[in-house]
Amino acid sequence: MVDTTRSAALARQAVSQRVKDNMSAVLGTQAPVQRLRRQYFYQVCVALYELLFVSHRLPKQGFKRFYPEGEEHLQSALQKGKGAIVYAPHIGNFFFAYWYLSQRYPCLAVVTAQSAELRPLRRHLSQNGVVFLLGDFSRPEFPLGHMFGKKTPLPRGAAMLALEGNAPVIPFYCRRKKGVAHQLTFFAPLNLHEHYEKNQTAEAMEQLYSFLEDAVRAVPAEWLYWFYVDERWTTEDYHAGEVS
Repeated sequence: MVDTTRSAALARQAVSQRVKDNMSAVLGTQAPVQRLRRQYFYQVCVALYELLFVSHRLPKQGFKRFYPEGEEHLQSALQKGKGAIVYAPHIGNFFFAYWYLSQRYPCLAVVTAQSAELRPLRRHLSQNGVVFLLGDFSRPEFPLGHMFGKKTPLPRGAAMLALEGNAPVIPFYCRRKKGVAHQLTFFAPLNLHEHYEKNQTAEAMEQLYSFLEDAVRAVPAEWLYWFYVDERWTTEDYHAGEVS
C-alpha cells in the first residue's frame, strides 16, 4: 500500500513537472507558469466534475450556463446554404460547447476528420448542417502541420471539407467564464475557398493552425494538451514559409 501511494505521488509530480516544462517551452520563461499550472489542474478537475455531475442537468437548465459572443458569424454563414465548420481547439469544456451547438443547430462533432470520415460530413454540410471540428488532436500517422514553431502531426480535414464544398470555417473556442458558466466565442468566418485551390489543403491549414496557436495563447490555462504536447513534436524545427 505504501509503495502504491508513493508511486502515485511520484506520477503526479512527474505530470505536474511536465506540464510546467511544456508551458515554459511554448509560452516562454516570462509567462506566469506556476500560476497557469495550478489553474490548469483546477480546470481539468472542474471539467471532470461537470461531466460527472452537471451534464445530465443541462437539458433542464437550458442555455443559462452559456454566454455566446459573435454567434451571428455562424448564423450569417449558414444563410449561404453551404453549411459551416466550427473549428476549435480542446480548450475549456468542449463537451458542453458541442451540447450547446447541437441544441441550436443540426450539428455533428468530429475530432480528426481524415479521409475515411469525410463522406458523411460532406453530406451533412451539403444539407446546410454544422460540423464541430476539434483541430488540435494529433496522431503519428497524420500529415505534418506546424504549431508553436514545431512540426506536429495534425489532421487536415477542416481545409479539405472547406475547399471541396465552399463551406466557411468559423474559428471558435469555449472558455470558463465563472464557476460552471461558459463563454463561447465565435470569430468571423474564413472563406478558404476564396484564397486557395482544392489542391492547396496544406497551405490553407496553416491559417487554421495559426488560429489554434492564438487561442491557446489567449486561454493557456484551459488547453487540454499541456500534459503531452512535447510528444506531438517531431525532431525537426519549422521554418517560416515552409509547408509540408
